[in-house]
Amino acid sequence: MNRRADGHTAWCGRDHRCNLGEHRSDAIVVNIVGHARAVLVRVRTAAGREHAEVRVRVALAPGEIAARRQLAGLLGDLRHTVTRAAIAARPRPRKATR
Repeated sequence: MNRRADGHTAWCGRDHRCNLGEHRSDAIVVNIVGHARAVLVRVRTAAGREHAEVRVRVALAPGEIAARRQLAGLLGDLRHTVTRAAIAARPRPRKATR
């Protein structure tokens, strides 16, 4: 574990964001002015499990059909991203030693 003597991790924001035994990093923000914004925060729960919290805000097209098309594409992309991250987090099988 990457924990310091004060109980915080090296990446922890060390302020009001840490509560109930949870540790949170400073936010990483990607901002495309007028179009989209994403905010990522690394979190370690009181149980020691680590997560990434991601919030995304995307400007939608003014027409209903185009907006729905954007939402469908966004959901598909998010599903792919979450699946890829979940697969990467799985422990790899050990190679048999001879």
